[in-house]
Amino acid sequence: MTTDEAQSGNPPARRRVVLTGISSRAWEHPADRGALVALRELRGFDDVLKSLHALWNERAWRLQFLGNAIRVDHRQYPRVHRLLAEAGASLDVAELPELFVQQDRSINGMCIGMSKPFIVVNSGAVELLDDEELRCLLGHELGHLVSGHAVYRTMVMILTDWAVRLAWLPVGSMVLRAIVAALMEWWRKAELSADRAGLLACQDPAASLRLAMKLAGGGDLSEVDTTAFLEQAAEFDRAGDLRDSLIKIRMVTARSHPMPVARAAEVRAWIDSGEYQRILSGDYPRRDDDGNASVSEEIKAAAASYREAFSRSQDPLVSLLRKLGDGAVDVGGWVGAGAGRMRGWMRGNGSDEGGEGRTAEA
Repeated sequence: MTTDEAQSGNPPARRRVVLTGISSRAWEHPADRGALVALRELRGFDDVLKSLHALWNERAWRLQFLGNAIRVDHRQYPRVHRLLAEAGASLDVAELPELFVQQDRSINGMCIGMSKPFIVVNSGAVELLDDEELRCLLGHELGHLVSGHAVYRTMVMILTDWAVRLAWLPVGSMVLRAIVAALMEWWRKAELSADRAGLLACQDPAASLRLAMKLAGGGDLSEVDTTAFLEQAAEFDRAGDLRDSLIKIRMVTARSHPMPVARAAEVRAWIDSGEYQRILSGDYPRRDDDGNASVSEEIKAAAASYREAFSRSQDPLVSLLRKLGDGAVDVGGWVGAGAGRMRGWMRGNGSDEGGEGRTAEA
């Protein structure tokens, strides 16, 4: 460490691995990836959505932040500008999106838009996160952008709207509830995907866990312990009896984001699985191979992911179901299969003339 670095309190910059040509499939949670691969086969639908939103919605959103926030560049928030560039370099993002900082003391960020997405982070994140944590947060939002979550979430919301129109049927309300539950479950898995992208961007597991801790308890971690926080996550999973299990289901099913303790536990489990280190070692899917992704294989992977999570969960209700020999509800596979059925329906109505749309696209 140099004298200047010691006096400033900033550690020397670490060399991060550039994940050249990495596909978003590398960091996507299996349940998220299964749905995305299926939805990407709906050729043309995403292009239409992008064009429609670019005409009005996206322009309005950008103007709103252009007028009410600060656009980041080398002159304005240069630290944030540098961290975005570093996160983008690690994930091999060719063209960085616009970035805005808005006045909000909470720690948060979001990726907005479909045709030309941009990122917004709160001033609280800029003030309360150190460089590694903020790089992780920016990598999280880049993960959303590269995966195209905004586009495909909108697609599913449109499909859900179609289902709403059938709610008057005797079974319509039940079908709608199932679709909405599956949609929210997918959104939560998409957040876990973006958490993995954030970790790959910063390549500092401790910073990724600190970010989850700050999301839960604020910016001061001087009296917070990572091990204790992960123990708290384990207690949240296993504590109580069946009443607590039902309360947790009610709490979680309406959320678009997993609980911070659950996010920390998922990041830790992904690291412990060895997948994170394999990616850093160069063993990951490439963008050039995205067109060969198999919907059926990804849906199988999603189902396997839920089975694995079911087998290791210590939740009282899940433990009871295991004892009774029942299987887990494969919501992620259901979402992916539903998208596949919609793809088949559209083909059956002439949307796939000439055999196009039979391979996934990034």
